[in-house]
Amino acid sequence: MNVIEFKGSAQPATTLQSRWWRRRWFKVVLWLAILSCFVFVVTAEYIIRNAEPILRKRVIETLSAQFNSQVELDELHISLVKGVEVEGKGLRIPNFNGTQSANEPSTAPHPMLSVQTFAFRTTLRKLLHSPTRVGTVTLSGMELHIPPPGRRPTLLGPNQKEEPADPGDTKTRPKIALIVDQFQCSDTKLFIDSSKPGKDPLEFDIQNLHLQNLGAHRPMTYQAELINPKPVGNIHASGHFGPWHTDDPTSTPLDGNYEFDHADLNTIKGLGGILSSTGHFSGVVDQIVVDGQTDTPDFSLDVSDHPVPLHTTFHAIVDGSSGDTFLQPVQAHMLHSDFTARGKVVTVKGKGHDIALDVDIPNARMEDFLRLGVKTSPPLLNGMLTMQTRLHIPPGNVRVSAKIELAGNFRVKAVKFNNPQFQDKVDGLSARASGHPQEVAQVSSDRDPEVRSEMQANFSLGHGLMTVNDLHYQIPGALVLMNGVYSIDGNIFEFKGHVRTDATASQMVTGWKSWLLKPVDSFLKKNGAGLELPIAVSGTQGDVHFGLALHGSADETSTQIAADLKNNRQAMLNDAKSRQANEKSQKQGKKPVAN
Repeated sequence: MNVIEFKGSAQPATTLQSRWWRRRWFKVVLWLAILSCFVFVVTAEYIIRNAEPILRKRVIETLSAQFNSQVELDELHISLVKGVEVEGKGLRIPNFNGTQSANEPSTAPHPMLSVQTFAFRTTLRKLLHSPTRVGTVTLSGMELHIPPPGRRPTLLGPNQKEEPADPGDTKTRPKIALIVDQFQCSDTKLFIDSSKPGKDPLEFDIQNLHLQNLGAHRPMTYQAELINPKPVGNIHASGHFGPWHTDDPTSTPLDGNYEFDHADLNTIKGLGGILSSTGHFSGVVDQIVVDGQTDTPDFSLDVSDHPVPLHTTFHAIVDGSSGDTFLQPVQAHMLHSDFTARGKVVTVKGKGHDIALDVDIPNARMEDFLRLGVKTSPPLLNGMLTMQTRLHIPPGNVRVSAKIELAGNFRVKAVKFNNPQFQDKVDGLSARASGHPQEVAQVSSDRDPEVRSEMQANFSLGHGLMTVNDLHYQIPGALVLMNGVYSIDGNIFEFKGHVRTDATASQMVTGWKSWLLKPVDSFLKKNGAGLELPIAVSGTQGDVHFGLALHGSADETSTQIAADLKNNRQAMLNDAKSRQANEKSQKQGKKPVAN
């Protein structure tokens, strides 16, 4: 018997059986996997379709309980791609008034609360549990409008009355179906509407807002970062807000601490410097008590551009519904001077702030205030200043130095003029008025101050010009009574009045002049003085002129002196125009123009 042998690779016996992916157990596993996926998809679709309305209802119930108002929500979607992701759009809480039914459409121009988009993540277990607890919710494009007193959101009909809730009755408690640990908000705007006519709503642009512990009956904590519009600077605040008062949102309590950094005062016309401030505040929205301090190492007015360090501490009451601020008081320290201010800062619709302060300066240095407010350097004089004045800065897009108004009285002791020429003339006048004419030559030319004088007066400042009334200027041997005007730029200095001396006319000169004047001493004596003469002081700080006043002009008021200066200035302008016209006519061969 012949045996035929086939050569080549022989297959094992197992190849005769089905391959492993064709075996029954693999097919069973595969179909189970497919069935599981199908069940998962169906279950997910069922959860999404049923969870979205459930979660939507919980969002609306929670916010309705929080704000006691209707809630509108345009879209809410759930995704299971990365856990349970929830995203919503178009969230609004209408702004109803007290006589409007919640079933009626809102007639307010804007909702009380609106959110463009919000999103959060949770788990399936938490999603199906009630109340649903969420860790962090991110919001974008949120706007909150706090209505003024008398206009509040309500779910009541026009004929219904709100009954006080019984804390022990669970039926009266608001239903909280969604608990959120914290909110992270971006691009947030806060508007506080005012019930006062002519008031724009206060607007705050908040770049970042972090809220925690949100609940219907407890305050939430917050951290906020925003940019103050004017003066431009960064504000960081943290504290507590709430619980929300549905009947009157402006009575909702709040507190916190703030830091105001790098506030550029140059963004306010007429001011300069970089301000920083810290403080604490507490109260309710329409009455916030603020205690703080400010530091401005380089505060200045543009009219002088002389930076000085300024530090203040203040206690203020802020009406958050109108923006009006009541300063009670502000205590300030500038260079070597201390002063106190009390008053108010009122917002005027479309114009800015109207500032009215009562300023008390009990013991300060005159040169500190002249350095701040007058361009000339060094200041006109040094001395110890006491002053009470009413300061008013009206609203308007005008430099502060051009619109500031002052009215009050001052007293300056130990006066020394920084202009040596001026001071020498004062020294000479004092020596002559005291009956020591032989000393006049020396004290009037040594450039050293021999006497200290004292002055007091009533004054007013407006449009950059100070008017001085009833000036009493006392030097050893003489009393000067004057009225005048003085510009804060140092270019106008005009005073007129009388000088009364202790010495008689004959005692004020030497030699034969003294003998010559003795017969007329009795005629020159007046008002109990040895001599009374009309005088005028005019010029600028660098060029001061003393002399006798014209007949009758010594009795002019400061208002008349200011009018004379204005007329003289106008006459000078007219003369200048006439000269220019004549020069032009001569060049063209025409007859000169008559003045």
